[in-house]
Amino acid sequence: MNKSIYSFIISFLLSCFALSETNAQEKFFRAIGTPHQPKVEVSWNRYYTYEGVTEIMQKIAKAYPNLARLESIGKSVEGRNIWSIAISDFKTGNPDKKPAMYIDGNIHSNEIQGTEFSLYTAWYLTEMFDELDFIKELLQDKTFYIVPTINPDARDNFMKEPNTPHSPRSGMLVLDNDGDGEAGEDRFDDLNGDNHITLMIRKSTTGRFIKDPLDDRRLMEVGPEQKGEYEMLGFEGIDRDGDGRVNEDGIGYYDPNRDWGWKWQPDYVQRGAYKYPFSLPETRAVADFVMKHPNIAGAQSYHNYGGMILRGPGAEEDLDTYNKEDVKIYDAIGKKGEELIPGYKYLVVYKDLYSVFGGELDWFYGGRGIYTYTNELMVSYLYYHKNEGRANQEEELNVDKYLTFGDAFVPWVEYNHPQFGTIEVGGFKKNFSRAHPGFLLEQDAHRNMAFTIYHAYHTPKLSVLNVQEKSLGGGLKEITATIYNERLMPTHSSQDLKYNIERPDYVSISGANVVVGMVVENEDFNKVKEQVQNPSKISVANIPGLGTVKVRWIISGGGNYSIKVDSAKGGIVEWKK
Repeated sequence: MNKSIYSFIISFLLSCFALSETNAQEKFFRAIGTPHQPKVEVSWNRYYTYEGVTEIMQKIAKAYPNLARLESIGKSVEGRNIWSIAISDFKTGNPDKKPAMYIDGNIHSNEIQGTEFSLYTAWYLTEMFDELDFIKELLQDKTFYIVPTINPDARDNFMKEPNTPHSPRSGMLVLDNDGDGEAGEDRFDDLNGDNHITLMIRKSTTGRFIKDPLDDRRLMEVGPEQKGEYEMLGFEGIDRDGDGRVNEDGIGYYDPNRDWGWKWQPDYVQRGAYKYPFSLPETRAVADFVMKHPNIAGAQSYHNYGGMILRGPGAEEDLDTYNKEDVKIYDAIGKKGEELIPGYKYLVVYKDLYSVFGGELDWFYGGRGIYTYTNELMVSYLYYHKNEGRANQEEELNVDKYLTFGDAFVPWVEYNHPQFGTIEVGGFKKNFSRAHPGFLLEQDAHRNMAFTIYHAYHTPKLSVLNVQEKSLGGGLKEITATIYNERLMPTHSSQDLKYNIERPDYVSISGANVVVGMVVENEDFNKVKEQVQNPSKISVANIPGLGTVKVRWIISGGGNYSIKVDSAKGGIVEWKK
């Protein structure tokens, strides 16, 4: 090619690139704390189907091969992949050897926004890696394992099939709920074809309700001496098996959050339990993944509703499991969460809600010694910054009228029902109340992510703080190394230590001829505990949060040596002379 033509082409391309950069600067003004020009464009004011979730995760992994690793950790009942994405700086070490934070969402199919919150975290960490020193340093030290949906079948059912805001709670196995020998014969009937299962009302001379004269969306119960106009018939549907009930055989009731192998109880004790612990492929896949990743030190599960940051125990019978030293750490992180997420309260499941046996939260801590929270997403406070907890009907009607402009409510419309005659169908849509309206999604996702980042930040961070040498004469030398944990969380929780769940931490010296190895229990009084077997590799039970451990060797000879700390949950650090 002629050199002049070649030079012209290069100049032209460079000018185009410069122009595109200039245009980009003209179009956007950077907002603080947000990716300015993300490689992966995602709208965080909407919900994504399984296909959409998969596509976003694939795009993140493709755009950031040195930060993101996508894998399937198992299959759902209907054969969908349960995707996990690992986020870490792969150039600074094996991500499976760094202290890790596990995050999942959507264990209950109608509790959908946990998926978007989890996805947002993966997206934000990768997009901001080159923007913020804090994120860069975090991913150099830590790994995030993110499983946005652990119930993908029922998530898709909730979105694509007619449902109420509260259904289906479980997975996709169809059960015979009414005991008539047939399973699933009475799925929801969407009478008006809008993909929302709303309410049925009928005019009746004995009805106890009237429509509010000032707002016909609202039904008002009349007083004992007043005459009503409508009776409530429940959620829309048809009685297809002639037993006098509608919709009683939906997707069968079992609860994946009652399927975990800690304090598990059968269905007649704990409603929603399935056959046996980990009898569902989705929960089994998560458990297997966690067992294969002993570096997981902290965990977060996203549910809805009510604006709560929850810790265990799930039942009072399990109260002794939560050692007071671990509770101090839970309290410190949980109370910080109240500051980071306005309107959310830090609570204890059994004490402030109800008893749960066989829950994910308790298995992660009780069975694996992992500090774990469950956040119940969405709270009334987000609407008007006044009420906390669940919104009442009046508030929801105001949100529909003034903030979503009628998009949250299906107006009452007459329908000729085959069994009830002329009725009216209407009410709040399935994607309202429990689920965030779009305009609230990103803010709450970011704040909840900030809480999980704070949690991840306080997983162990180890360093060899100090190495001292002392000549003992006769060619012998004493070496004392101080190992410091810079974060709140120890390398082993109290539950971990109680049941020896994870191996000890190891502090080893190489390049030296070790005569004696020991743990220094009290340096002032020279109290030590000798390790007779394999003295060059000292076994340490625990490295406390914001604390130190000292080890000592007596070696013969001189020369250079190196010290290595190897902790399953604290990572690997090395010091060289």
